[in-house]
Amino acid sequence: QVQLVESGGGLVQAGGSLRLSCAASGRTFSSYAMGWFRQAPGKEREFVATTTRNGGTIHYADSVKGRFTISRDNAKNTVYLQMNSLKPEDTAVYYCAAEYGSTLSTPDYWGQGTQVTVSS
Repeated sequence: QVQLVESGGGLVQAGGSLRLSCAASGRTFSSYAMGWFRQAPGKEREFVATTTRNGGTIHYADSVKGRFTISRDNAKNTVYLQMNSLKPEDTAVYYCAAEYGSTLSTPDYWGQGTQVTVSS
């Protein structure tokens, strides 16, 4: 069982930055591919970014490429999402996800979400 707890959300003006963190419980964090998803009001949850177990392979949604950076610290059981040049359309609840194995395709675990609001 893995528990994921996100933090770092908040209200920011367009063009600003936020850094989200996701702390995972357990001693096998390095066995999990990790990722971030988001869900805006009235929309379906969508993929944002993912990283493999060792952080060697990273993928981003086209909408965030060049602005967001996913990283992980296996020693701290934490995955991060650095979000720069934020836009109002980035407003959403951001969820951390984990899947046992090398890549993330169908998450096994989800966090509770953290709200990100970008004002224009």
